[in-house]
Amino acid sequence: MTDTVTRHYDSLLAEHYTWMFGLPFAAKVAEQRDTLAALGVGAGAHGTAIDLGCGPGFQSLALADLGFQRVIAVDTSQALLHELDAHKGDRPVETVLADLRDVDRLAAPGSVETIVCMGDTLTHLASRAEVSGVLGKVRDLLQPGGLLVLTFRDLSAELTGLDRFLPVRADADRIMVCVLDYEPETVVVSDLVHVRTDEGWTLRKSSYRKLRLGPAALADELTGLGLAVRRNEPAGRMHAIVAAR
Repeated sequence: MTDTVTRHYDSLLAEHYTWMFGLPFAAKVAEQRDTLAALGVGAGAHGTAIDLGCGPGFQSLALADLGFQRVIAVDTSQALLHELDAHKGDRPVETVLADLRDVDRLAAPGSVETIVCMGDTLTHLASRAEVSGVLGKVRDLLQPGGLLVLTFRDLSAELTGLDRFLPVRADADRIMVCVLDYEPETVVVSDLVHVRTDEGWTLRKSSYRKLRLGPAALADELTGLGLAVRRNEPAGRMHAIVAAR
């Protein structure tokens, strides 16, 4: 992750991350379990999985519930990892404070059954070269037949005017809006959170950049790495690509 992304999460987003989804934590885990199953990660006896950019652990806990004997949950936000630890119970989930660019340090080559990088994490990298580097390392970690599951926002089509202002969630005490400003290779994402305090409403704000990743180019890159692309399709408001070694 870039330093800007890490600062954005530490100073603003981590505090509101789970709230943004508007679902109880357990319901969000169940939702991600169903999403993974629909993408080809079925329930059963599984080995090791890695969750890159795990956040508070929705996918990590879902992987454990699907039968993985070991789940390595990786994120650069200590606050979100603490939240994961508070919810995991006796599930076999190990939290690791690390950058996904260092994924090759997490396991031996050819030892991982499934690697997921979901919830737009891949777009947080600083450049397409960094994306290529991570994908190459992931390919080397996967065992034969192992799966890579990616989800990310397709930001290739530019939003203009008022369409750049996206309501995220609002309740009696918090209102969150996201504003997008498009650049040739990236999008500047500004998160604006109004929080009710004893003194009144306070605006908290921060911004960072996301890469504009196109699904077709990403799928072609995975094919070039020797992975077989099994799915390349919209998945709700995200885009999903599933590839096998």
